[in-house]
Amino acid sequence: MPICSAASIIVPMHDHDLPPPPLFSLTAARMALDTPWKALNEIERLLLLPLAWLRSQVAGVGWGVGWKFYGLPIIQKHRRSTMQLGARLELRSTARSNPLGAQHPVILSTRRAGARLVIGDDFGMTGGSIVVEQEVVIGQRVTVGANTVIADTDFHPLAPARRRAAPNDGATAAIHIGDDVFIGMNCLILKGVTIGAGSVIGAGSVVTRDVPPGVVAAGSPTKVLRQVIAG
Repeated sequence: MPICSAASIIVPMHDHDLPPPPLFSLTAARMALDTPWKALNEIERLLLLPLAWLRSQVAGVGWGVGWKFYGLPIIQKHRRSTMQLGARLELRSTARSNPLGAQHPVILSTRRAGARLVIGDDFGMTGGSIVVEQEVVIGQRVTVGANTVIADTDFHPLAPARRRAAPNDGATAAIHIGDDVFIGMNCLILKGVTIGAGSVIGAGSVVTRDVPPGVVAAGSPTKVLRQVIAG
């Protein structure tokens, strides 16, 4: 899994950049010899498949087409919320499944009645969390780097008196992430932001305001650096 650098921005790539070879083929055998850790990851994924399926059923999200779980994610779905996950979902929840090292399993959490988490097809994420109290909508072909947090809530009120009276009643605002967005590792995507289609968020960024489509943005708080170069 290579790391590409653009303007000193480190963005992790996923192993699914190329389609995997057939399981029983000379190409697969060569890959197993050259990169044995990938073979072990696939063996573990297949062994965990029944348990992964069962946990997703118990959580109330069903099982989608082409889903791949490397390690077991943590799925916390409020029974009166919506959690809609697209085809070919790929979640990496173990440190050995990505050389950048997941610090904990992927966490998908809808915490309140009426909360909506909607993720399009071909979504990939390593470690990190998506926490929803209002709404998070993610488009198609979005990749989220290791240990990034996306949260549409402050969790707790900022004013001390309010925090004492209602400690779990933090402000919320919907997050929208467009198609083909690439988010680097260790980012924090905060409530109320929209990230436009095709944009790249540099590693370690804190996104507190909208990011337009087709740009490279980075920093804390995030600033637009340049346009994404086509091709």
